[in-house]
Amino acid sequence: MSSPGTSRWEVPLAERMRPKTLDEFTGQGHLLGSGAPLRKLLDAGRTPSCILYGPPGVGKTTLVRLMASETGRDILEINAVSAKVSELRDLVAEASNLKAMRAGHAAIAFVDEIYHFNKSQQNALLPSVEKGDLILVGTTTENPWFEINKTLLSRMVVFQLSPLSEDDLAALLKRALADRERGLGNLEIEAEEKALRRIAAMAGGDARQALTRLEFIAASVGARGGALLTEEGVLSALPLAAVRFDKASEDHFAVVSALIKSIRGSDPDAALYWLARLLAGGENLRFICRRLLISAAEDVGLADPNALPVTAAAVQAVEMTGMPEARIILAEAVIYLAAAPKSNSAYLAVDSASKAIEKGDLQEVPFHLRPDGSGYIYPHDDPRHWVPQQYMDRQRRFYFPGTLGMEGEMASRLRKFWRRFSEGGDS
Repeated sequence: MSSPGTSRWEVPLAERMRPKTLDEFTGQGHLLGSGAPLRKLLDAGRTPSCILYGPPGVGKTTLVRLMASETGRDILEINAVSAKVSELRDLVAEASNLKAMRAGHAAIAFVDEIYHFNKSQQNALLPSVEKGDLILVGTTTENPWFEINKTLLSRMVVFQLSPLSEDDLAALLKRALADRERGLGNLEIEAEEKALRRIAAMAGGDARQALTRLEFIAASVGARGGALLTEEGVLSALPLAAVRFDKASEDHFAVVSALIKSIRGSDPDAALYWLARLLAGGENLRFICRRLLISAAEDVGLADPNALPVTAAAVQAVEMTGMPEARIILAEAVIYLAAAPKSNSAYLAVDSASKAIEKGDLQEVPFHLRPDGSGYIYPHDDPRHWVPQQYMDRQRRFYFPGTLGMEGEMASRLRKFWRRFSEGGDS
């Protein structure tokens, strides 16, 4: 755990509190609870080649090491970024020797952030994985179905780990505060339940973050000669919560998706929350603006044609102001879009027309509509500013108006012009 001559107190609390057994492991009950699939395999002494996928601080590395210790296997660790093919071949040879020495018990080859593996690295390990000469276990914070080569993925099981719940984190913090061997028990500091809950809530599901925060604030209390950890003390020492969001990670796409779906579902409070999460994570303002413009056209659409110009004006204002004022402008646009009536008729219409063309519906331009044609009737010459006239060689129907907002009025006007916009109409 620590180098010779190094005080154990120099080792971070999160490292000291790493679980030594599966029963100490916090969270992930869907994988390790009684009767859960991975737990049953480990209890039977079996370990599959697998990928542990989840955000930081949820126990991926700890679980790999427990998988080895619980099943009595050697563990060989390799770095996905720096490992050379020659080093991987040496690892394969070592794993083969260990298997022979352990009466057929294969070693675990542990690869952290396995998505960094390139094709040559994969090719060096795949035959050994297929033959069972080693058990490949990788961890990743990136979505393996997007980031990992399908050839490798097809030979492994993916186990997804979730952020820890507030209850799990609070229990972990309480245990760390009381543990005299590995934790902070020798400080003899008591903690209000609300204080531990506050630290847990601020950690964003990350056990490492929660323990790091506890260690810092407990040391602060101890340095002042105090013996009680209060919620007020937590808030004054640690005013900012850990935002689980990374522009390059899967969370980035999840939060953006939540924003757009909240707008589409007409929930301004949820939409504002996810906007704030994006801003707190340092999301590029232009990216947010592009998504709002798309939502204005796709989700609000013709039910409120003002949504697009309102959003476009917000985008221009954001460009001129920047943060922190841009957050107010974006909030106004998000509230407008979420509260507006909704219609995706334009989105469906253009997709329908595109699919017709893809299927070979390639019509000739009617002669009277060509620049060199004749017979075209100018609609503005009629008092109605409309005349019955054919605009396609073969009539097709792509646009089906919604009934909300201004689109209902548009539909009513179109019904006066074309029978196909009336129920059962075809022209």
